[in-house]
Amino acid sequence: MIAHIGDRIVVEGTHLGDARRVGIVTALAHEDGRPPYRVRWLDDGRTTLIFPGAEARVEPAAQP
Repeated sequence: MIAHIGDRIVVEGTHLGDARRVGIVTALAHEDGRPPYRVRWLDDGRTTLIFPGAEARVEPAAQP
């Protein structure tokens, strides 16, 4: 998985009742875009470090 600053990370719930989480990549640990990523979550505004698994996908940032 490769991401860039500004891309969206979408994490699907893995259990019944789990909500989908969407966040914005705010920082990269590696210049080539490999995880982990610093993500600001849209639902609560918190920023966390994420090592995305199979339930996650990257959506590229909209081009201006």
